[in-house]
Amino acid sequence: MKVFVITPTYNEKENIGNLVKKVLALPVGAEVVVVDDNSPDGTGRLLDELAAGEPRLHVIHRPGKLGLGTAHIAGLRYALARGADFAVTMDADLSHDPAYIPVMLEAARSFDLVIGSRYAAGGAAVNSPGHRRALSRGANLFARSVLGLRAGDCTAGFRCYNAAVLRALDLDAIFSDGYSFLIEVLAEIQARGFSIGEVPIKFIDREMGASKISRSEISKALYTVLRLGLRRAVPAGFSRNTGTEK
Repeated sequence: MKVFVITPTYNEKENIGNLVKKVLALPVGAEVVVVDDNSPDGTGRLLDELAAGEPRLHVIHRPGKLGLGTAHIAGLRYALARGADFAVTMDADLSHDPAYIPVMLEAARSFDLVIGSRYAAGGAAVNSPGHRRALSRGANLFARSVLGLRAGDCTAGFRCYNAAVLRALDLDAIFSDGYSFLIEVLAEIQARGFSIGEVPIKFIDREMGASKISRSEISKALYTVLRLGLRRAVPAGFSRNTGTEK
């Protein structure tokens, strides 16, 4: 079983070394793929130093901040090209505990996509400010209502994909380039009839570094849900290329 753990980074020098160490120590033999968008804080240089002594750590350097969605795609393509059986995506800020990865892989024996969920029974958001919790709850309710998504945590980036699911998707056709990529991919997977499961996690709000959620990203997510909702309602008469998120 070949497992690749993929995490995008931008200014995560304070967290990324600890995350890589924890993932590589897991008893699943995972390889780590970090996609760095030319972080000005030196994250990329630190990763290169770590990779020089660790063959299971792979670093993809991009020329600038190109978006979370495209970073996920770059990492997923890298993993698929190297024969991945499963691809796990997670945040670099330690809000996603690597200790859940073996549990998610076990669940992936029964589901095509497994989500590490704050909202499954037993899950929680720890140390997260009230406005962040409200925003997350509202975004998930909105996505489920408009798109008919059945997952409880539609916006979670902590996921375990069966490689067969990723190969069935047309990654080039995913329009969203930011955080809304997560919603669009989930909608595509559900629409294709793949099975989706959730395992409860405790999401721990970052202790170091700054959040990458901005008003622009929130606007993009709103636009994505409305765009996909319109396409769902009028599938034959709506072009996914109407408008732009860039």
